[in-house]
Amino acid sequence: MPDPVFQSLDYTVIIVYVLILTGIGYVAWRQHQRSLAGYFNSGRNLPWWLLGTSMVATTFAADTPLAVTGIVAADGLSGNWIWWNFMFSSMFTVFLYARLWKRAGVITDVEFIEKRYSGKPAAFLRGFRAVYLAFPINCIILGWVTVGMAKILSVITPFSEWTIILGLYGFTGFYIMLTGLWGVVLSDFFQFLVAMVGSIVLAVLAVQHVGGLDGLQSGLVSNFGEDHFYLDFLPLRSPDILLSTFLVWIGMMWWASWYPGAEPGGGGYIAQRMFSAKDERNAVGGTLFFNVAHYALRPWPWILVGLVSILVYPELDDRELGYPKLMVELLPAGLFGLLVVAFLSAFVSTVSTHLNWGASYLVNDVYKRFMKKPETFSSEDQADKHYVWMSRLATILIMVTAVIVSWFFDTVKEGWEAILALGAGTGPVYLLRWFWWRINAWSEIAAMSGAAVGVILANVIGIDGLANTLFFTTIFSTIVWLTVTFLTKPASDYTLQKFCDEIRPGGPGWGKFRTEENASKPLSYSILKAFSGAFAILFILYGTGMLLFSSYVTGILSIAAGTIVIGYLVNSVRNE
Repeated sequence: MPDPVFQSLDYTVIIVYVLILTGIGYVAWRQHQRSLAGYFNSGRNLPWWLLGTSMVATTFAADTPLAVTGIVAADGLSGNWIWWNFMFSSMFTVFLYARLWKRAGVITDVEFIEKRYSGKPAAFLRGFRAVYLAFPINCIILGWVTVGMAKILSVITPFSEWTIILGLYGFTGFYIMLTGLWGVVLSDFFQFLVAMVGSIVLAVLAVQHVGGLDGLQSGLVSNFGEDHFYLDFLPLRSPDILLSTFLVWIGMMWWASWYPGAEPGGGGYIAQRMFSAKDERNAVGGTLFFNVAHYALRPWPWILVGLVSILVYPELDDRELGYPKLMVELLPAGLFGLLVVAFLSAFVSTVSTHLNWGASYLVNDVYKRFMKKPETFSSEDQADKHYVWMSRLATILIMVTAVIVSWFFDTVKEGWEAILALGAGTGPVYLLRWFWWRINAWSEIAAMSGAAVGVILANVIGIDGLANTLFFTTIFSTIVWLTVTFLTKPASDYTLQKFCDEIRPGGPGWGKFRTEENASKPLSYSILKAFSGAFAILFILYGTGMLLFSSYVTGILSIAAGTIVIGYLVNSVRNE
């Protein structure tokens, strides 16, 4: 493999990227984000296509193509079910929760806690969860994203990767400190386009390198035999994925585990984007667009590169490095710079979101709520200026902490598994709190505590494997939070009635507080649309694979069926 050498054309592409990003930052800065809602929610005026693209860009981090490459090399195409399963929870967010989140009228999903619950337990939970998400969880996520970027830089550049990363963090932190979420969203749109173009270019060149799609298929057969499992859509023949593991993925993980970008019931930076929408329709439309792009349109370029890496680097110890190695091997000057910019875009996009998101918790849900309340200021304008400046300082604090945490990670997979394990069993509470009045603040506290204790017990008992750990922890945590729910008092009737009147949740779980004024549609239709959307995405995903590997009739029919369903769902959003 040739040594990575940047030529003048590559440097030109990178300089142009930095100049464009700086220009976008200047435009965003001129918006003068003078309030917390402006700084963290872009003035609540985003259209569906902009907020949806921002969601997709954030979930396209520098680590993502590496992770998919490693998954494909180890477990074939079907190994991606470890994250594809989350499309079910994501589609539930679209059709059951997006409108509800928008109606909540909050700045963060943690602020929602004191709308739904009452008393000291609610205040404690809000403060604790804000700190918990802003630091350990947010920094773990940024840690694995940074590790992914470090791996890429160690292969594609002769310079010190950590020097570059520190520079990128400094640039991104300063950029977001000045622009807030508006700067994140504007740059996300540009950066997503660049990242996708770069990914597609590399996929095309990689496939050509092994003789096209036919050469890729024959190479897999030559190396692994006629009955190899690398192109199987379902993991029925994979030697490393047990049927029980697959059943946990598709039958439990998506509703039982908390995971950033696919939280059961929505949440995190996905909820932040929904809060920023113009209205409920744009919140739903943007989240639907995100899911189609994230699960149906984006994965195949990464998957193809992962398959090629198996043939080109069969003895590679760290399978994730196959992606950047192919960049260095195949890309000419100019295109190499474009791919470098694509990864810089993916990294900056994700880091900027997480810095802004984490700062929103520290300022809105800790500092403003418990330390420096608005009534201590002489005017609302003075309070807004103070909180915006504190938001900028919080951004820098999280940035420094994230860089330090990154040193403790060796692989992207470690971060994924840590988050999934810590969130196991909490999902049902986040789903049901919208539709069952009996859920209270102690339910959430018990679920989070039960998940942490469950992970420890699983290790002590000697339970092996992520799927088995999730299964055990989910059962343990569910028993804990259900027990605590019935042993503690619900939120006050005043809080519950106000919540029901403002949010208008559906289902029979609010019968005690239901009136003619807060009546809503039955949940059955929304649930049907959620499952229909998920299966439509699967049809498009599967059909694309069939088209790529010569099953044209099956591919066209599958894509057509999925597209028709998605079209119907889009029309239903427009008409509601």
